[in-house]
Amino acid sequence: MRLSFLVARRIAFNRSSSFSRFIINIAVLATAISVAVMILAIALVNGFQQTIQQKIFSFWGHIHITQYQPNAGPLTEQIPFQGDTAMVDRLKKIKGINTVNAYATKSAILKAEKDIEGVIFKGVDRQYNWQHLQQFFVEGGPIHYKDSSYAPEIVISVSLAKELRVKLHDPLIVYFIQGNGQAPRARKLTISGIYKTSIEEYDKTYVIGDLELVRKLNNWQPGDVGGYEMFVDDYKKMNEISIEADAVMPDKLFIRTIKEIYPNVFDWLQLQNQNEIIILIIMTIVAIINMITAILILILERTNMIGIIKALGMRNWNIQKIFIYQAGYIVLAGLILGDILGIGIVALQQKTGFFKLSEESYYMSVAAVSLHWWEVLLINAGTFIICLLVLIVPSMVIRRITPMKAIQFK
Repeated sequence: MRLSFLVARRIAFNRSSSFSRFIINIAVLATAISVAVMILAIALVNGFQQTIQQKIFSFWGHIHITQYQPNAGPLTEQIPFQGDTAMVDRLKKIKGINTVNAYATKSAILKAEKDIEGVIFKGVDRQYNWQHLQQFFVEGGPIHYKDSSYAPEIVISVSLAKELRVKLHDPLIVYFIQGNGQAPRARKLTISGIYKTSIEEYDKTYVIGDLELVRKLNNWQPGDVGGYEMFVDDYKKMNEISIEADAVMPDKLFIRTIKEIYPNVFDWLQLQNQNEIIILIIMTIVAIINMITAILILILERTNMIGIIKALGMRNWNIQKIFIYQAGYIVLAGLILGDILGIGIVALQQKTGFFKLSEESYYMSVAAVSLHWWEVLLINAGTFIICLLVLIVPSMVIRRITPMKAIQFK
């Protein structure tokens, strides 16, 4: 009569030695640490990408509409065109478009007593939606528009304020570069707000003021704009929305997503996914090696027991399943412990922000984390399945154990 699977399993693992229990505990702990590291890696990469993208989108929107300029870069001043309210209304009717703002940029130099700084002056009109930038204000607020003339106010960054040694409500002399050999034109503006995005490329480059001032300095016609920036509800649908928006625009206008304007930034963010994949692969390999070592030790420790079970008529595959099932329980216990550890650290970071970062290097003072339930589910399912499949190989050692030699083995 052949030995049943459940009886054989009880014989094999009912009386585990202290060494076996130690190996099992180490295997559970190592698996838990691997899973926790994988969860933290995904949460940190997600949080980093979302935070940087949100800062870029909040400052510049998701889609830009300008006149076509070959080889134009992010700092290139725009060619003016007459603002089209009918086109703006058509754009706002497209599903997914949240806001459409007019803007124009102009090169300038800020002067405060003995210090000067070169900047890009971004002019916005009175219809501009400041809601997206409101989160970045550390002092003051948006500029205050006048009915008859331009607003004599400016919004600068914390880093520029430190460089120029100025504070809120202080006056600044702004020299606007005219080009074509013309002398710069100076305007005295008052600081109405100070912002901080922690992205050095923005904070040290851009100031915000009235679009009407840009019109007057450039001798544009009333109503002329440099371009429109659009905000969408879901940034993942930027490309689809830009194609749809292109269909309702005049042929002379050119549409680009912010990813096309700043490809280097988004390529850099995309590289973080490769780091994430590398970490996941390394941690999976660590878990696999750990489990292979554990199952081999358990098999060697129970060589005598395996011989007895074989002598009682149990087949090799059924004995292999005993050890694979046992390894499955070890992996499952490690996954549960790892989930508790990983999700717990992520929740603690979200609530307290205990893990700090250098703003100069990472564009944020606190490590941002973001985790989705399906990502945790994939980590658990992937680790569990891969480990069990790989463990079939070391369990093949059981086939080489003969009852006669195994019973004599001590």
